[in-house]
This record gives sequence, structure tokens and C-alpha cells, in this order.
Amino acid sequence: MRELVLLCAEDDAEQLSDLLLEEGVLSVSVEDADRDTEIEQPLFGEPGTEPEIQAWKRNQLVALLPDELDPADLLALLQEQTGRDYSESYQVRDVANEDWVRLTQSQFDPIQIAGRIWIVPSWHKENPLVPAANEGTEKNILIELDPGLAFGTGSHPTTRLCTEWLEANLSAGSNVLDYGCGSGILAIVAKKLGAARVLGVDIDEQAVQAAHYNAQVNLAEIDVFLPDGLAEGTFDVVVANILSNPLKILAPMLAGRVAGNGHLVLSGVLERQAEEVAAAYEPWLKMSVWRSHEGWVCLHGQRA
Repeated sequence: MRELVLLCAEDDAEQLSDLLLEEGVLSVSVEDADRDTEIEQPLFGEPGTEPEIQAWKRNQLVALLPDELDPADLLALLQEQTGRDYSESYQVRDVANEDWVRLTQSQFDPIQIAGRIWIVPSWHKENPLVPAANEGTEKNILIELDPGLAFGTGSHPTTRLCTEWLEANLSAGSNVLDYGCGSGILAIVAKKLGAARVLGVDIDEQAVQAAHYNAQVNLAEIDVFLPDGLAEGTFDVVVANILSNPLKILAPMLAGRVAGNGHLVLSGVLERQAEEVAAAYEPWLKMSVWRSHEGWVCLHGQRA
């Protein structure tokens, strides 16, 4: 396999990328041709916006070529379409053949996220290092979860913290709401730990789809919705692993979803943000740090 590496100006990067993709290249990446030099320039817009042109002053386009595509034919086509001669500003380099699927999968190992809860990618189901499900004095819980578009593979400290709280405190037969469910990992954990009814909510439609899929793979009966689809009602446990600012904004709603004697579990909060987030919930629930890990905290409160 080969790569065509092409130097181009800022205004040409997008057009050339589109032309190359239309002609059948496997992928195109745009890189700063001056990176790691004294004249390197950052690419960014104003806070909350994107730059108008997704390119630098001088760009290096890297196009991955299928074996049947001739670089000379591509260069001739680009000259025909743009009127510019790129014959002096390109190179072709070999790319070592790799089993890209296996290489990607090798980056994701089984993860023990609590005492007896493991996240196991599908290609590790037969891994002898993974304990058997439903064995041991406290039966192991194995959750099959592949990395995907939705946040939540079990590796982040906040996911671990919420999982540890659920394992230590969730009563069998509880009703659970996982708000900001992402991949559905916490909802699936709750169901596997014996929750009666589990609902997941996320603002991202792709996350909702991913959570549905992961629940089916793990034979976990959970319902997942976009926020507008969540009916009125309260829960024995409400868990939200998001970020501090959304947690503060959602304080009235999340606190209002906690049933009498129910629990609210929050994470996605840095240690330095804990007091500020807890203060946002003060009118409804007294929140305190249940546990911390690697600079992150899990906040817990119980309704009287």
C-alpha cells in the first residue's frame, strides 16, 4: 500500500481532498506542513466556534491509495481539475501492510472496573485471563462492550467511581435512571446487579442507539430515550456521569427525579469542582464526596 503526499496552499486543501476521495483514495488527512518548526501556527477559531477554513497556510495532504490507483493518473486529474501543476510538490511513500483490525483491537484489553465487574471487548471473550461469568463467592459480572462512538468504555475514572458505588450500594429490585448514559455501561451494570427497572437517557441519538445495541448484546433489559422521551416519575437511584457545568444546570431536574429515601450519584466532577457542584444541589439534597480517584470525585446524596 502507498501514500500520496501532496503540498498545497490553504485555499486548495478542501477542494483537493474532495477530488482525491471522489477518485477512490481510501482516506485523506490534512496536516500542517510547517509543524514542529519555528513558523508553525495554531489552527483555531474563537471560543465555541470553528475556523472558517480547516487548513493551514501550507498544507500536507496525505492520501492513502488502494493498490490499483496510479499516483501519476491522480496528479494528471488534479491538474486538469484545478489548472495547477503539482508534479514538483509531491512524493509517494510505501505504507507497511498491517492487520489494522487486529492492531486496533490490541489497544483495548479487558478492564476490571470494580471488584467483580469486568468490561470485555468481544474479541476477548475467550481470553483465559478473564474470569468466568457467574463464578466465585460473589459472582463475576462480565459486560461485553466494544469501543464505539458513544462515551463510556469503563476505562475513565468517573465510570469506575460510579460502577464502584453501584456495586457497593445498589439494592436488588431498585429502579434506576442513568442520565447521560453514553454507551449504556452504567445502566447495564445496574441491571446486572439486580435492578428491577433501568432507564437510560442521552442527548446524543448515536449514544441512544449504541446503548440499545449494547444492552441487547448483554441480555440486559433497559429502556433508552432522548430527553424528550423520558416520562414523569422518580427513581430509587439516579446516576449522572456527565461534566460539572451540565450537572449544575440539571440540578433541579435530577434532584426532582430522586424518590423518597432514594440516592443521587454524580460524577464527571474534578476534585476542585466538588464544592461548587454540591452547592448547586443544596436546595434539594445534601451532596458529599463519596470517593475520589485520579483527581475525579463521585458525589452522593440521599433524599430524606
